Amino acid sequence: MKIAFFDTKSYWKDSFGPLAKEFGYEITFFDERLTPATAHLAAGHDATCSFVNDEVPAEVVHQLKDLGIKVLLLRCAGFDSVDLAAAKECGLPVLRVPGYSPESVSEHGLALLMAVNRKTHLAYERTTKFNFDIAGLDGIALVGKTAGIIGTGKIGQCMIRNLKGLGMDIIAYDAFPNPNLGLEYVDLDELYARSDVISIHCPLMPATRHMIDKDAIAKMKDGVIFINVARGGLVDSEALADAVEAGKFRGVGMDVCEKEHEYFFEDRSDLEEKDPTLMRLMNNEKVVISGHQAFLTKEALEQMALVTLNNAKAFLAGEELVNEVK
Repeated sequence: MKIAFFDTKSYWKDSFGPLAKEFGYEITFFDERLTPATAHLAAGHDATCSFVNDEVPAEVVHQLKDLGIKVLLLRCAGFDSVDLAAAKECGLPVLRVPGYSPESVSEHGLALLMAVNRKTHLAYERTTKFNFDIAGLDGIALVGKTAGIIGTGKIGQCMIRNLKGLGMDIIAYDAFPNPNLGLEYVDLDELYARSDVISIHCPLMPATRHMIDKDAIAKMKDGVIFINVARGGLVDSEALADAVEAGKFRGVGMDVCEKEHEYFFEDRSDLEEKDPTLMRLMNNEKVVISGHQAFLTKEALEQMALVTLNNAKAFLAGEELVNEVK
């Protein structure tokens, strides 16, 4: 199998390259993201391998079909980058990695929570200038506080274990509650009203886009801490920026954002014009934003490579495609 690998970075080559040789696959690593303008690079390959910020709308799906691509491999859990209806129409299976070290993602969420609560980012800025004044760096003790978890899949469950370890009380919301978890499930309005910390772990789809909007934020406690290591489109960024500036949040930790496909995974420091809403968030001391790195651990990368290549193997062998998105 020949795989056209898009949006390549050094860590992808390190994790996929040696393993692909063991599988007997040939990978062409392209620096470019998969977009309508770059889809032609897949010519001569059997599969594409794309990531969260690649663009695979109907136009690209049809291009890839015409180029002879037989399967679309996603090295991620999210699948909103692909027009699934077009893929089905073209007979192109879409295979994803539904779980890759959920502990890694949840641990990064915990790191963001601790940073915005205890203001370690501000403390670091001071101490690098030999300023050891701690005035204004106060946080809250999380023990005994209530954490609201939106989405109780694998990553949400890991986050729950992390927060229970801090002595927090847990309430949860999920469109499909899991009775085996022994959680107190509540509706969203109650979760917003009771939670001192809210951490969201949902897939992005039409029903969840902008689920955290102006109305949802208004229902939250004043002084709430909000964490998002899921998908940027779950949150209305402008409504979030307005609320942060109005003093609604104690802190906001984000590893994702709505405009990330324009900026993330690249050095954009030389850009003169930047998204104004994203800049409003980044310039506020209550907000910590990282560049979609929650997955970036040795263990997660190894798992992403192994599952992706096993997905390709199952396709070639005509086996059940357990990780197909339908």
